[in-house]
Amino acid sequence: MRTINWRNEIKKREGELIQDLQSLIQIPSVKSDQAAEDAPFGREVRQALDFMLELGEKSGFRVKNTGNVAGHLEIGHGEELIGILCHVDVVPPGDGWSYKPFEGEVEDGKIFGRGAIDDKGPTIAAYYAMKTVQELGIPLEKRIRMIVGTDEESTWQCVEHYFKTEEMPGVGFAPDADFPIIFAEKGIADVQLNLTVPEPGQADIQIESFKAGSRYNMVPDYAKAAVWIEKQHTLFLQNYTEYIKDNDLEGSYYIDGGIVFLEMNGVSAHAAEPKDGQNAALFLADFLVQEAIDPAASAYLQFVVDYFKDDTRGHRLGIASTDAEMGDVTVNAALFSYEKQQTAQIGLNIRYPVSFSFEEEIHKLKEALSPVSLQVLDNNPPHYTEPDDPFVQTLKRVYEEETGEEAKLLSTGGGTYARALKRGVAFGALFPGRADVAHQKDEYAVLDDLFRAAAIYARAIVELAGKKN
Repeated sequence: MRTINWRNEIKKREGELIQDLQSLIQIPSVKSDQAAEDAPFGREVRQALDFMLELGEKSGFRVKNTGNVAGHLEIGHGEELIGILCHVDVVPPGDGWSYKPFEGEVEDGKIFGRGAIDDKGPTIAAYYAMKTVQELGIPLEKRIRMIVGTDEESTWQCVEHYFKTEEMPGVGFAPDADFPIIFAEKGIADVQLNLTVPEPGQADIQIESFKAGSRYNMVPDYAKAAVWIEKQHTLFLQNYTEYIKDNDLEGSYYIDGGIVFLEMNGVSAHAAEPKDGQNAALFLADFLVQEAIDPAASAYLQFVVDYFKDDTRGHRLGIASTDAEMGDVTVNAALFSYEKQQTAQIGLNIRYPVSFSFEEEIHKLKEALSPVSLQVLDNNPPHYTEPDDPFVQTLKRVYEEETGEEAKLLSTGGGTYARALKRGVAFGALFPGRADVAHQKDEYAVLDDLFRAAAIYARAIVELAGKKN
């Protein structure tokens, strides 16, 4: 097998790579409720899928659209199939950006935009790895297939649909997390709590509604409450202003139709590590319970504060646990919906290690929280690939030789498409020491890192699938 300087080969294609990534970022591929038969997750999501398939066609790859929710781009020949599992859907941008979230602006060696690092940037890096191998005419005795999903940030319907009809790769990696190699991923469960809504009772301050959050896998960076105040408006608003200042927060209020609307801003983060964010809902709830609000809202908001304020490890829920390889249970209080005399709900994203007995612990939690009802909406068990698997060892060697750094095996609270495979790992594209800004405002990718990742992926493709002399 000939020696190739992969970084130099990618360098020749850097301009094209940036342009294609900008074009992909400019597609606002957030899952939409406006479904159509030819666009089940929305027009923009379908557009992002088509964009990748068209790139593959232009490069002479074999491409296929599977039900307009997934597709693949393939090179090489042979019976064995190696997968590269990517996704082009993104979470909502949220507020407070310094850059346009769907523009792909380049500044100081970084490209900004929703999806820049999760997962459009790594997807384009992997595509250029395949493109480079193809253009160099390197013979492959195995097939390399990039599988492109469009519902990774929600319910994974895309890969579920895809693998109903398409071949399962024997091994594969997802460029959707950290380098060097993630061999273990926590289980991920979405849980909904429903509280009984009592009569609001008599109070000078009535909470009409309390809302926060848009996705289970995001720390909510915005919360809003509609408040009816019979008297002492000035004192209430003064207290709110002082609370914001004392806690170094960002918030505001306005009055419309006699109703006071309180808005609280936080810091979004990926639910894999809720401590990286600042949960706007928990701060707004903490303020409101200190006021003389109506008993119904007080019961709901006090529950929120008691169980989730300053606790992302499930201690107060009684489910705290840790694992030597995979770390702590984490709890992201993600979705909040309170409507006076109608609903009182909380949506949780719970991530847990392989040693955590999920069914048993959830059963005990249901009993402990009664009469609050608990419903498990979705549960994806932990994923684990043996560290000494030859596939893992090949990726380890490639990373070490391309970077000169040790390829430590990692575990994560994040969930990638690697768990869709029996033998799958997450492999980049975030290098050690880089800030993880996925799901945050001003999300970005360091361009040189994407170029380095593309070089690593190209070599990995050849090492895994290239013809041996």
